[in-house]
Amino acid sequence: MRYIPLLAAAAAFATPAAADHHLADEIADDAGEGVSQERLKSDVYSLVGFGTRHTLSEQDNPERGIGAARKWGEGEFRKASEACGGCLEIVLPERMVQGRRIPEPTRLVNVVAIQRGTERPNEVVIVQGHIDSRATDAFDFTSDAPGANDDASGTAVAIEAARVLSQRQYPTTIVYALLSGEEQGLYGGQLMADYAEEQGWTVKAVLNNDIVGGSCGSDGYCDADHIRVFSEGPRADLTDTIRAAQRRNGGENDSPSRNLSRWLDGLAEDNANGLDVRQIWRTDRMGRGGDQIPFLEKGYPAIRFSVAVEDYEHQHQDLRVEDGITYGDTPDEMDFAYLAKAAQLNVRALDKLAMAPMPPAPVAQAAVRTFTEIEWEPVEGAFSYTIWQRRPDEPYWREEPVIENAVATSARLEGVRGDDWIFGVSSSTAGGHSSPIASAVPAGSYAPIPQEEGDTE
Repeated sequence: MRYIPLLAAAAAFATPAAADHHLADEIADDAGEGVSQERLKSDVYSLVGFGTRHTLSEQDNPERGIGAARKWGEGEFRKASEACGGCLEIVLPERMVQGRRIPEPTRLVNVVAIQRGTERPNEVVIVQGHIDSRATDAFDFTSDAPGANDDASGTAVAIEAARVLSQRQYPTTIVYALLSGEEQGLYGGQLMADYAEEQGWTVKAVLNNDIVGGSCGSDGYCDADHIRVFSEGPRADLTDTIRAAQRRNGGENDSPSRNLSRWLDGLAEDNANGLDVRQIWRTDRMGRGGDQIPFLEKGYPAIRFSVAVEDYEHQHQDLRVEDGITYGDTPDEMDFAYLAKAAQLNVRALDKLAMAPMPPAPVAQAAVRTFTEIEWEPVEGAFSYTIWQRRPDEPYWREEPVIENAVATSARLEGVRGDDWIFGVSSSTAGGHSSPIASAVPAGSYAPIPQEEGDTE
């Protein structure tokens, strides 16, 4: 498609003198290089060693069950905290739960480590995996359920991220979470999302890791080069008013989570030796779900990392051999080199997100005029802003920005018919750490949407 340039009148959108300093200030090293494949493998085997981690299993047995697994995870976080001089605050949010797959009231506990930011501690990015496991029968809490890939792999990623990133300081907060109750109905994700809301956190991004340690499927097809990133389209917290505005003005492909997915795709492309992101523009796999969903329902940007190819014979299966086929979610079916690359991508993303400001909340005005005006409120910690564009029928932001590294919080684009474009804005620190893009469309902001009176969604 031929590129039609935008004509931008940016006299009031001057480039700051220090805008180019980010080239010298960028962190030279790669945080992902600190990830250890051997530690990840050891973590998975430790978790599998608890026999079952079913949410309804024993909570007071020191060697078997969900209680022992949680205590082990807490211990690993405490070791990481000791290594950084006590930089992690360990909290154990809990509640009693009962539901379709939890027939009796059951104590549910998450294990959470908080690395407070030095400048904007209320601004938070979360990395998480679920620590519980299951066999074929969702109610079977006594049989062995190793849960190696589902989801000792994601649990290990969260723990390894804490080990690596706690050796650094960040202006914003990183939260590392091990969630319980996912297999029974996303109870741990709900508890964690509620906890974030209760703390009054400004959630920049949630990286949910669920089944991230294998490269081959049950049909023998393998893909060790890609990882899937799932993101919602229309936001889960849309009100009737915003939904109507989105139907008229667009935005169904521009949720914060979708833009976070695009940002992750670009980040992955910067590392030729890592996993390439395959964006899956769905909230989750067909007919299934994960712990990112409770966050989405509250309006928090959240995505799910998962393997490029799933192996259905080695998840949610009793340990057995049947018709010559071995079933069960065991470590020998995993690819630990692949898991290490998944962890590296998470660590790199967390590192950059924790350094960057929040994305702006831009608004575009272009109705019945031959120019487009874009404006947004200043973002705490931001030094400059960049405007991006794409045609409404283009899936990705164009590489060439409209205006780059400018200090003003508005721009008038002369000769630009806004009907023909989707615009977005990212924010950057003086050191050049840039946020994901926020779209100038209804519901493009990374903040939860205020709910209308009587709205039950």
